[in-house]
Amino acid sequence: MAEAVYHVDGELVPANEATVSVRDRGFMYGDAAFETLRVYGGTPFRWTAHADRLERTCETLGFAGAVPPATELRARVDETLAANDMTDAYLKLSVTRGVQPGKLTPDAAVDPTVVVMVSDLPRAGSEGERVWDGPAQLRTVDTERVSDTALPSGAKTHNYLNGILARLELRETGADEAVLCSAAGTLTEGAASNLFFVQEDTLRTPTAELPLLPGVTREVVLECARDLGVPVETGRYRLSALESATELFVTNSTWEVRPVTGVDGDEFAVGPVTNRLQRAFDERVERLY
Repeated sequence: MAEAVYHVDGELVPANEATVSVRDRGFMYGDAAFETLRVYGGTPFRWTAHADRLERTCETLGFAGAVPPATELRARVDETLAANDMTDAYLKLSVTRGVQPGKLTPDAAVDPTVVVMVSDLPRAGSEGERVWDGPAQLRTVDTERVSDTALPSGAKTHNYLNGILARLELRETGADEAVLCSAAGTLTEGAASNLFFVQEDTLRTPTAELPLLPGVTREVVLECARDLGVPVETGRYRLSALESATELFVTNSTWEVRPVTGVDGDEFAVGPVTNRLQRAFDERVERLY
């Protein structure tokens, strides 16, 4: 297999030569924004939604004005996919504040570092291969979701310490994903996913008013549910709400819709609502891409 080619600051370079400065603020402080996308048939899924969120994150970080426009970022994405001859892929687009003197306070002048990385990822869809090897097992963890007033949850930055600490708690448990609650004990999200559950035939998911990242796949699933006539509720739920749930699943760009068959040792079936939504998501991908 040919070596992968990445896009670094406007240039296509072999993966083993794709580097950034040790003084880059993305490396030093996690002072950077990123988006993870699925590519189907050579087209990034929900590009506009991802590009808009990337811009919002850069606005939160205070350097959106220095970032190339979405049209230029898309051109770099397309060039990277073409250089790797990839049509179905995992893609990560990162934008950092760039190289600055080693102090915490950012300089006003910004020359951002822009990196596009890709790797093969099998196309799932109606008859494809899932990237996961089975339904997920979840564990609740002691790590709390950081308050929105401490770290804006809508900002998708390189600083993923909250999720990393949560995932560290899964060691030796065999679980695939951690479930985080807020300091008030309210369900928020997984370490790298959004959480859905079915209760009394209604699809429920924590409201985006809570400290969580409302994922692009989450929004697609909500659209699918409404199209299918599945009752939907977003709200504030205690962990105990899962005890009366009949189905659970998690979503993110890589997993798409992944059923859950266990939470803290309690077992769940892969139910009809999960199956319908997974099928609707797959059909949408096949129809559009």
